[in-house]
Amino acid sequence: MEKRVALISIIVESPESVDKLNALLHEYGQYIIGRMGIPYREKNINIISIAIDAPQDAINTLSGKIGRLSGITSKTAYSNVVSQDDQE
Repeated sequence: MEKRVALISIIVESPESVDKLNALLHEYGQYIIGRMGIPYREKNINIISIAIDAPQDAINTLSGKIGRLSGITSKTAYSNVVSQDDQE
């Protein structure tokens, strides 16, 4: 199975959705390369970047689930780096 590297950018405007977001990220933790969170206290938001190396379907599913959370905005940027899954 082919895997891609992507970056999911997330802006959290609603603290009520943070637990659901963290549960989703934990569910896909096997694919996450790294995570960076920046609290922007002056604007009362949090900015999160998730670097991920996963099958295209997993990236699409995760970013879709994140995008449906209330008070959370996300966008995904895909690299052209494609590799074979070592688990095959």
